[in-house]
Amino acid sequence: MLNRYVKRSRISEKKFREIIKMFSMDLDATQVSELTNISRNSINKYYQLIRKRIAEHCEEISPMNGEVEMDESYFGPKRVKGKRGRGAGSKTIVFGLLKRNGKVYTEIVPDCSKDTLQKIIRGKVDPETVIHSDGWRGYNGLVDIGYKKHFRVDHGTNEFVRGKSHVNGIESFWGIAKTRLSKRRGIKKELFYLHLKECEFRFNYRKENIYDILLKILRKNPLNLS
Repeated sequence: MLNRYVKRSRISEKKFREIIKMFSMDLDATQVSELTNISRNSINKYYQLIRKRIAEHCEEISPMNGEVEMDESYFGPKRVKGKRGRGAGSKTIVFGLLKRNGKVYTEIVPDCSKDTLQKIIRGKVDPETVIHSDGWRGYNGLVDIGYKKHFRVDHGTNEFVRGKSHVNGIESFWGIAKTRLSKRRGIKKELFYLHLKECEFRFNYRKENIYDILLKILRKNPLNLS
């Protein structure tokens, strides 16, 4: 059966476009299954493959420039009593970059050390960029590696804005992502990355037609059911 978007597809291209439309509208697998008469397991399989393509698309982001905010956030269960500090307990640590008035990029990291964060920054941020961060020591030394325009706010002293320097944009994204993921109760740890990238994708294209963008992505790189 000819389907430009799915190799070895068992459904028509028209039916698959319906699935893409509903995914774009943020309907869950149960709702789509009821509307299309396709099993929930099959819809879940399509959804997971779509999220993989979305993740691949997000990873292709070009180096950021202009003004960029950076911050880390922690996803997962509430903090275990007695455990404190960044990434306390069993939370997943995510590092994020946000170009002001532009796109966000996220990456799961093992820790918030200077070496870990600088490796990502050097790969994703142009040296001429104006960087805004908080006072976390993991951001120490950026000037020494070529990022001469680094401005910081000290959250430890309840300073959240210093002139034009703040990280309100990336913190807003964290709030949006956590609200969205909290509705997906019980996301398996191995699938967290795909759902995180979906949050990133939806945020980046929130002012555009996500359905059309997904069709372009999948025409270029069709899903493979094998």
